Order: sequence, then C-alpha cells, then structure tokens
Amino acid sequence: MPHPSIATLGQLKASGYQPRTVKEELRDNLIQKLKNKEQVFPGIFGYDDTVIPDLQRAILAGHHINLLGLRGQAKTRIARLLINLLDEWIPVVAGSELNDDPLQPLSVFAKNLIAEHGDATPVAWMPRNERYTEKLATPDVSVADLIGDADPIKAATLKLPYSDERVIHFGLIPRAHRGIFVINELPDLQARIQVSLFNILQEGDIQIRGFKVRLPLDIQFVFTANPEDYTNRGSIVTPLKDRIDAQIITHYPKSIEIGKRITQQEARLKPAQRGMVTTNDIVADLVEQVAVEARGSEFVDAKSGVSARLTISAFEQVVAGAERRALLNGEGTTYVRVGDFISAVPAITGKVELVYEGEQEGAGIVAEKLMGKAIRTLFLNYFPDPDKQKKIKNKPNPYKEVQEWFGNGHTLDLLHDAPADDYRKALDLVPGLRGIVTFLHPNEGADATYFLMEFLLHGLAEHSLISRNRLTAGAQFKDLLSSMFTMPSFGEDDDDEDDEDEAEQPRRRR
Repeated sequence: MPHPSIATLGQLKASGYQPRTVKEELRDNLIQKLKNKEQVFPGIFGYDDTVIPDLQRAILAGHHINLLGLRGQAKTRIARLLINLLDEWIPVVAGSELNDDPLQPLSVFAKNLIAEHGDATPVAWMPRNERYTEKLATPDVSVADLIGDADPIKAATLKLPYSDERVIHFGLIPRAHRGIFVINELPDLQARIQVSLFNILQEGDIQIRGFKVRLPLDIQFVFTANPEDYTNRGSIVTPLKDRIDAQIITHYPKSIEIGKRITQQEARLKPAQRGMVTTNDIVADLVEQVAVEARGSEFVDAKSGVSARLTISAFEQVVAGAERRALLNGEGTTYVRVGDFISAVPAITGKVELVYEGEQEGAGIVAEKLMGKAIRTLFLNYFPDPDKQKKIKNKPNPYKEVQEWFGNGHTLDLLHDAPADDYRKALDLVPGLRGIVTFLHPNEGADATYFLMEFLLHGLAEHSLISRNRLTAGAQFKDLLSSMFTMPSFGEDDDDEDDEDEAEQPRRRR
C-alpha cells in the first residue's frame, strides 16, 4: 500500500499502486490475520465454532452477507467489526463524492477532473472508519435515500438540463462505493424498496430516474434481520434473498459462562461503583439464569427473543442498588445481596415481550417469577435439594431447624436498604442458618457467608419450605402454612415435578 503522503495521480502511479475491490481487500486482510493467528472479531463471545467460521468462509468466498437472528445477538457489532479487515487508508480522487479510485474513476466529476489535470490530479486518502455506512431500515426509507434522485436545485444552480448526468444527487449506497454498506432490520424495508437493490447486488449497477447510468459499484453488503416469521414486521422478498450469497444464523450464548463474559464486557460500571460494590459469581450467574428462564418461559414470546441487553441492564441495576444502599447508609463499601438482585425488576420488564398469558399476569409479576425460578435453579448448585432430602430415610433434614423456627411463629424482614449491621443481625436471628452455610462452604469470608445465608432463605422459599412475601421495601420470610392465609410467596411455582429419589450433593464454593 502506498504511503498516504502521496498527493497526485502521477505519484500514485509511480508507487506501483494497483486497485483492489473491497471484497479482495477483505479477503486478503482476513487471510493475513488467519495466518498470523490474530483475533479477527475481538469481543465476540460464544461464536467461535458457529458464526465466526461461517463469516470467515463468506468473506473468503467474496459473498454478500445476511446475519439472521433474534435481537441482542451481536449482529450489528459483527458488521461493524468488519471495518478492521479493510486497509488502513485508500487513495481517492480529491473532492469526489463517490470515493473514486484514481485509476478507476466512476463519476463524471472524477473523469472530468482527471481529463483536465492528468497526472497532476489531486489525490486524497480515506481512512478505513469512513468506509463504513449503516442504515436502519424503516418504513419511510425511499429509493432516493438509498440510490439517489434527480436534484432540481442542482440543475437550476448549475444551469443544467435534466438530461445531464450531473443533476443526479446520489444516495447512501453509491456514496458507500469502495466500502461496507450495512442495512439493519432488512425485513422492515418496504418490498418495493428491497426490489431496488436487485441490480446493485447482481450486476453492480444503479438506475436513477431513467438515466442510463452504468456505475459498477464496489460494495460489500451486510444485512441484518430477525427471522421472517417474527410478528408482523414483514419479510425479505424472495428474489432479494436469492441474491444474498450467505445467510448466517446467529444464536444466544449456549452457556451461562459465555453469557457472563458478554455481560461483564458490556456492563457500563463506573469506577466509583467498582470501588464501592463487591459482587460475586452467584449474583452474576443469577442474572444470566434470568435470561435462560425467560427464553423458556410460557409467558414470554419466544419469537421475539430475550436480548443480551436484559442481563447487561439487570447486572448494572444490581450494582446500582447496592451502591444506593451504601450511599444512604453512609457506608464506604458494601457487598452485594440477593435483595439487590430481586430489586432489579425494572431492568427486566421492558426487555421481554409477553404473550397473552404474560400480559394477563403483568410484566412485573412475570419478572419476579423469572427471578424466582433463577434462584430455584441455582440454589441446587450450592445446597442440597430440599425435595430429595425429604425422601431420604434415617438422615436428618438439614433444613429442619430453620423450618421449625419459622413454624413457631417467627418472621424475618430483610429490607433492601438495611445497613450492614442490621442485615447481619437479622440473618443471625435464624438458628441453624449459619451452620448449614459454614458446613457446606467453610472457606468463605464473612460477607460471602451472610450472602449465602440470605440466598439459602430465598432458595427455601422457592422450594416451598418457608414462605417469602414481597414487601414494598424488601422481603418477609415466615412459615409456609401461615402465609397461605395472607399472600402467595414471591415467584412461587406450583407446577414443578417430583425429583429423583437419590440426593444430589451441591458443589462447594472454594
């Protein structure tokens, strides 16, 4: 690649510069990165064996690409990362609106300039980040926006007849010549507008208002779309879909660990929050498990999907909740609580699209049920399964002492904003609670131990050994039988099937 200090067409020719198409450019730079074992799409997790190999094959084949998947599956981020496969600089005819290659000019402007100045034609250098154009497909997008139209003002100003090609005002696609053009949410584009893309994709030319304009545009097209049957948003017309060479299907993280990596990377935590709030793996796992539960919930529209933005927003709210409590209580630092997780309902209600049954329940109640199910699921990773413990003969129930204390009429209120001392004193009131935690997790510090004590209470409530009622400012734990005459437990699920007879040992935290 010639040095950007070259300023004229003559100097460019002398440097030995040879034009390359944008697809050749992407291919050559990808080959170089693969040979050097470089990471091609940094910050994209969970696609190493699925999406990324498909994407690399499409680039090597020189294909236009459609990324098909539900919301929050990093489709747009992947498209934007393609910029890194472009050359750092490319030469263009100075002043040309179509980014004309000095050795292969397209526009009338560039051709006339070169004819007039020859080797003295000025050359400018375009950086890679200016060669990326992105357009969100909306119903009001017109052919003129994308392709172009005759401009009467330009015709009047330059005193040109409408038969002169110079009256054309080019749209976004011609202006993306020699770059990457992305259309997000392609099915939202009206069918007649999609039709206008046929020639560009197949023959590489454009037609504007009857002008016989032959512009062999050099563009790498990338489209993103949700599955065609997603609600009533429309679809990709068949001839257009036929012209898109590679359709790559994206997916949600296949494990909680991958989801956590995405959330931790994307969560916008302030330095002050990181210094004040200490979190742990259980909270991070709970946040990811909410998304897993939502994707399988009968209350959530599966076609809509559950975006990774849900877990990112929920984790940010969990940390913000702990920060708020510390600020209110004048504490310099604080440790995250299960109550902080439960108070993150607002981060979930707007991120899930409900079916009719979910609408009947209400978004807030659905969010609470999803959180309850997340607690129930992950509880078994740290404590014995209460349902299986009941069936084991000649072995004491580890939860008996806790249950009996509540059965004797005691209640426990855990307020979200309680100072650390009050929070610990409340948990210490329950006999047997600390004993279970320290036996199973003996190596935890004081903060983590109290967190596990609270987590144990919430887990027992989810498994219907005790009751948890939602208070305006926290949660109240009490005997299950007495609660039946008041209000249902938060997130309680009566439809769970019986488990197997053998006891399953939880994993110890080390």
